[in-house]
Amino acid sequence: MDINDLIIYRRTMPERSAHYAGFPAELPEELREYLQKNGVRGLYIHQAEMFLRSLKRENVVITTSTASGKTLGFLLPVIEEILRNPLARAVFIYPTKALASDQYRAIQPFIEYFGKSRISAGVYDGDTPVGERSRIRKEANIILTNPEMVNGAFLPNHSKFGFDFIFTNLKFVVIDELHTYRGVFGSHLANVFRRLHRVCRYYGSSPVFLCSSATIANPVELAEEICGRKFVRIERDGSPAAERTYLLIKPPKILGHDKKYYGQVQATAVAAELIPELVEQRKNFIAFARSRRNVEVILKEARDRLEAESPASASQADKISGYRGGYTPAERKEIEHKMVTGALCGLVSTNALELGIDIGKIDATVLAGYPGTRASFWQQTGRAGRSGRACTNYLILDSQPFDQYIGTNPGWLFENSSESAVVDKNNLLIELSHIRAAAAEIPLTLDDASVFPDLGETIPVLMRAKELTGQNGKFVWSGGSFPAGDYSLRNIDPNRYKLLLKDSGKEITEMDEMQAFREIHPGAVYLHGGIQYQVVTLDLETRTARAVPFNGNYYTTPMGNTDITIIHGRKEKPWKRIDAVFGDVNVNAQVSLYRKLQFHNHQNLGYEQINPSLSREFETESVWLKLPGNVVTAYRRLLQQSPNGQMIRNNHFEGLCCAIRNAARLVTMTEQEDIGTTVSTNAVYAEKSVEESVFLFLYDQYTGGLGYAEKAYELIPEIIENGIAMVSGCPCEDGCAACVGDYHLDKSMVLWGLRNMLEESEVPKHVKMAPYGPSTFIQKPFRFDELEAQWKAFTAMLLKNGEPFASFLNTVNAVRTEGRRFALITDQPFYREWIMEETNRKALNNLISYYTDAPKEFELEVEVRKKGENRENRDDGCGENGGDRSGDDSRDNSDMRKKLEQRLDKLKKKEN
Repeated sequence: MDINDLIIYRRTMPERSAHYAGFPAELPEELREYLQKNGVRGLYIHQAEMFLRSLKRENVVITTSTASGKTLGFLLPVIEEILRNPLARAVFIYPTKALASDQYRAIQPFIEYFGKSRISAGVYDGDTPVGERSRIRKEANIILTNPEMVNGAFLPNHSKFGFDFIFTNLKFVVIDELHTYRGVFGSHLANVFRRLHRVCRYYGSSPVFLCSSATIANPVELAEEICGRKFVRIERDGSPAAERTYLLIKPPKILGHDKKYYGQVQATAVAAELIPELVEQRKNFIAFARSRRNVEVILKEARDRLEAESPASASQADKISGYRGGYTPAERKEIEHKMVTGALCGLVSTNALELGIDIGKIDATVLAGYPGTRASFWQQTGRAGRSGRACTNYLILDSQPFDQYIGTNPGWLFENSSESAVVDKNNLLIELSHIRAAAAEIPLTLDDASVFPDLGETIPVLMRAKELTGQNGKFVWSGGSFPAGDYSLRNIDPNRYKLLLKDSGKEITEMDEMQAFREIHPGAVYLHGGIQYQVVTLDLETRTARAVPFNGNYYTTPMGNTDITIIHGRKEKPWKRIDAVFGDVNVNAQVSLYRKLQFHNHQNLGYEQINPSLSREFETESVWLKLPGNVVTAYRRLLQQSPNGQMIRNNHFEGLCCAIRNAARLVTMTEQEDIGTTVSTNAVYAEKSVEESVFLFLYDQYTGGLGYAEKAYELIPEIIENGIAMVSGCPCEDGCAACVGDYHLDKSMVLWGLRNMLEESEVPKHVKMAPYGPSTFIQKPFRFDELEAQWKAFTAMLLKNGEPFASFLNTVNAVRTEGRRFALITDQPFYREWIMEETNRKALNNLISYYTDAPKEFELEVEVRKKGENRENRDDGCGENGGDRSGDDSRDNSDMRKKLEQRLDKLKKKEN
């Protein structure tokens, strides 16, 4: 293939001249002399502004382009302070160890010039030897570290090992690559800084915060949320820039013998064609791939092509190398050195090189697929052109929703503002973890109520758990020795599942519970490091799954029900033909079967049941949209029931959810697992609810929420417009996995549904609408109001399907249904409390809801009868032997305290 024939869009950004501000009068003479001796004839305007603002003790976030000299902008105010005050300390925080080590090299020239007696620095992370750690704590003015070390070493040990001296003299906290701290990671870091402010207040210090960020829509908001201080932004870029050319490449279509579109050539294959051309042109390059597997695929295929072309080209095959996680630190450093010295001319990398690690002069970047956010796009392409020479950046569009959208709307990539980074530092689970850690660091006082909003609810829970003790108006930690080690800063769910090789027990990966239910259920095909595995078992008790190597031609996607109950709305706004509401919801997500899809063409190869089904219930935040009535009616009339009555086909509600989810990800900087979409169950399940409103929910897939849904609520008009553009711009003919999630859905109907959110229109004429009938809807195996008579058949089916609690329910001889009430009848009084324990009650609720048409929020009860007692011989009230809803009166009335206690129990189990 000729790469030039595949170019669909070209954008050239002209050369930009430097804008200098000279040296500020406040810059010390010896610093000025150092800069001049190193060829710096003046500061760029943004560097000078950063220096002057920091002297005024303003907190600054700088968002100038890559390679614009932001590091020098950080260092000048810090070193000015150190030269003036030798006791001064600064902590530089980086998201990765590699970046901290790389940035340490940028500080070394200052140390060599001024001498170690005046400026000392060191990298303090998990790889730092004990002796070097001691030196850094005692001597280093500048400490380069990462969030995990601040959380787990600096703060818990603030009064020991010399950390007290560091906090007493802490003048600056520098946070590089601020945009990487979003979602769970950013929410945790915001709470780490809440604790850091407490410790600094204890030692009488108040550091200035200096942050850098890639271009995002809300850098000041993000900096203020994470650091807890007011910020000013510096965005005027005074650095020069060479001419930059951007080329969008559309891989050729794959057409069958029938001329039907079957997708496109993979972006990795096009990258492997392009790289040999760059090698022969002696262009230094980085090629970015989305996964480790793709790195190895591109590298091997590019080398094979070079070796096949000619003997001269074959000698060039060793001039390219891979660079990714999984390589040892020594291997990565050797690769970096070879790039800098010219022994290599190019690297194929994951986003590990997206951050500013120095690898020499780069002439071109190749992106094998859109990296997911505009911030990452500009970071990756910004690696080229740093030498002042013109550069070329290739974006090879993959067959993914974002790529397809960019292919038809390239202006979105170059002209619109970047996405908003979202954090929620008040997520209850995250906040509780850090309140426990804070209490172990310094006793909690009334002043801490301004630090942690939920402190008033948390302290009673921790006291009941004997983790806090009241002393003279303060609350002192009396729990485990190291609560800061009870959680990961990069995860929220404490329930971690491991995937192991069946034969050797070697660990393949680790993930949270909901991800495990979706990706490593029995029968799932899991891809890791370029190798396919098929899961054979999942043990919920030990939280381990076991898998064997797999060579099949398909992958799997989970399916099931997601039932959402609205708790309450917080804000509401009408827009066009929809009403949007943001608020709190309860999500009951069940994974009950999975679909097999063939690689490349995504053809459906069939469905498999998961026995027993997997479920998780949690409360979170959501935005919900009331769908227009004509859309609901039309979509319902397209539904088709499967022969066994357990599944529906032609469900265009799913296509609508897919489009909205993809469109929301365009503006919220979210990963696939961060947000979910579904419609209310009455859309397809309940015949009697045909007239009820149907809602589309877009919700955070984290307990308590992380702010994604709230950001989506603010951007609903943009999300719907993006959804229309993504579906209409997809090159497929009728609908595909990229635009509507399934080749069996009619793209025109999903597009019609999206457009009807804005303006009413008729159903497309080519669509054949079936007359509405109750048979359109899924029929559950059993009717709720017939369970009394069908109970034995019901429990027999549960036993056959291997459902949890099926054996127990089979011992229950009688049940009673009455309206929304469902009672299990037993002659064992102890069973009442046991059954109604929160976890058991929810599991039984899920089971009844899944297999029957039970009313939403039906009431599960337990009736205790003496052996031989009839219903007629007993009081039907709620007396001693009456219906009981798990002793509601004895339970804490505070929902928040219940959640806190549940979370605390998980943390304590992990600690033990």
